[in-house]
Amino acid sequence: MCGICGCSDMSFSGKFSLVNKPNALLFTSYDSNQGDESADKSRLIQMEVDLLGKNNSYAEKNRHYFQEHGVFVLNLVSSPGAGKTTLLVETIKALKEVFPIVVIEGDQQTQHDADRIRATGVRALQINTGRACHLDAQGIGVAVAKLGIENNSFLAIENVGNLVCPSAFDLGEAHKVVVLSVTEGDDKPLKYADMFYAADLMIINKIDLLPYVDFDMDRCIAFARQVNPTIHIIELSATKGDNFSEWTNWLRVSMQKVIKSRAL
Repeated sequence: MCGICGCSDMSFSGKFSLVNKPNALLFTSYDSNQGDESADKSRLIQMEVDLLGKNNSYAEKNRHYFQEHGVFVLNLVSSPGAGKTTLLVETIKALKEVFPIVVIEGDQQTQHDADRIRATGVRALQINTGRACHLDAQGIGVAVAKLGIENNSFLAIENVGNLVCPSAFDLGEAHKVVVLSVTEGDDKPLKYADMFYAADLMIINKIDLLPYVDFDMDRCIAFARQVNPTIHIIELSATKGDNFSEWTNWLRVSMQKVIKSRAL
């Protein structure tokens, strides 16, 4: 995979390019078993700097396009099973008659999540990343061009389930939204601090299960505020609908701001 989270095979020797990233050669004649350790670390750091710099350039192009066309973009991130797809399905049901909604799905394999989204009647494009553990800005730009998103739309990007690498990759979104389910434990904001620091909104999902799990809501929120004092927090249940209107109201207000800004 990539070198940002250390999940790559550092014994690899030769060339390796990520799926959907034909121009991103992450390893070139690299072998951690040869040469001194400081040189290996230096090469890895330079690789990460180059990769993120290139991604940020594409992200700025995406952001300019989104702002020009009034497209409100959220990058939904979480660990696997937190409920991002269910959250999106229920959001679409509640708001698809209010403004246009389009979804980009990121998974290593399968079309399952995109199929669930399409069943609601909105367009969805699946990006299968193969061995890559996150979406990148270049891939999002290509997907947006294929989708032909209309002006004044809401674009939801469901990133690959991973609380590490997606924190470092700007896609051109307006906000990162981290989804945390109560079944995962209340210490996630400290364990994966980079992700919660990068997010503007934390959705605590599956609150209907609170009576059945060992999850301290106050402790979780305190940890999140410790990492990111300005993070906005919404507690809800996507399946049962508990407090779901706070989330949809937040989206309505955000969309209105984007549309008004474009009209000026």
